[in-house]
Amino acid sequence: MSTLKFKLTLAFDGAAYHGWQGQRSGRGVEDQVQAALGRLFPGASPLVASSRTDAGVHARGLVAHFEAPRDEFKMPPRHLALAINALLPDDIRVLAAVRVRAAFNARFDAISKQYRYTVWNHPVMDPLRRGQAWHVPRPLNVAAMRAAAALFVGTHDFRAFTSKRPGVLKDPVRTLTRCEVRRRGPELTVVIEGSGFLYKMCRAITGTLVQLGEGRLPADGIGAMLAGGDRRTAGMNAPAHGLVLWQVRYRRR
Repeated sequence: MSTLKFKLTLAFDGAAYHGWQGQRSGRGVEDQVQAALGRLFPGASPLVASSRTDAGVHARGLVAHFEAPRDEFKMPPRHLALAINALLPDDIRVLAAVRVRAAFNARFDAISKQYRYTVWNHPVMDPLRRGQAWHVPRPLNVAAMRAAAALFVGTHDFRAFTSKRPGVLKDPVRTLTRCEVRRRGPELTVVIEGSGFLYKMCRAITGTLVQLGEGRLPADGIGAMLAGGDRRTAGMNAPAHGLVLWQVRYRRR
């Protein structure tokens, strides 16, 4: 059967979902998008995504691909995003939909992923940000957080910054190309970019940086945490609702 392959760039508010991955309950973001595709193209292939996200985590740049039988695709390609969005709940949107070469793979062709975590550092929480930012009312030493963040850049064993899940952690080594803390008024943004991440790794890094900024963890302790590989020595996992999968990068072809 002749098929056409399409790349989707998706944004979603993850508050109501159990992460991207499909669930028996149907409460994965993937379930919603796959159902919409199935209504448009009964022969559509299963979605393949660049990343999974945890329950409650948001995205504005998750990438996925699917294939549709050529004889079922009867619209101009520029109408595809609008057609899918018409069948999705309001908290999920396809930002872009483009046709790609047959060899494209949203998961294996990705060269880097960027996550952003938002912290609202003020005694009073902004009620308009409560679903998108972690409220940290205590003062933070942002200079110390920035210095510590720089130590995560490079190739390291990150087993101290991942949570246990079923199975054996085969390879805890990951490479970060960017880890920085930005401040704009009471809003802090932790930007983390790399080729891949362990389970809850971004949340563990952010939680550690915040607790370090509060003075609850040693300012010079990141190197020892990485070297020791013991999850108990690092900081807490930041809450899921402050994390956004911001962008997935691919090589230009």
